[in-house]
Amino acid sequence: MNYRPLPDEVSIKKSNIEGLGLFSTCAIKEGKNLGMTHYKAPELENGLCRTPLGGFINHSDTPNCELIGIGKGKYLITLK
Repeated sequence: MNYRPLPDEVSIKKSNIEGLGLFSTCAIKEGKNLGMTHYKAPELENGLCRTPLGGFINHSDTPNCELIGIGKGKYLITLK
C-alpha cells in the first residue's frame, strides 16, 4: 500500500477563491469523511499540524464540507 496524501475523490486545482483548492473528481455522498486535515501537536506554536489535505481547504460562502473535531484531529466531512 502506498501513501496517498489526498483521497481518490478529490484533486487540487486553481481556485476562484484564492490560490489552489480541493475539488471533487466524482460525486461524493453527504457525510463522507475525506480524511484528517489537522492534528493536535502541542509543541507547535498554534498547537495544530496541517496535513496535505488540510493545506488546500478554501473558505466559501456556500461550503460543501465542514471540519469536525474527532479525538486529536480535525476531519473534512462532506455536507452535500
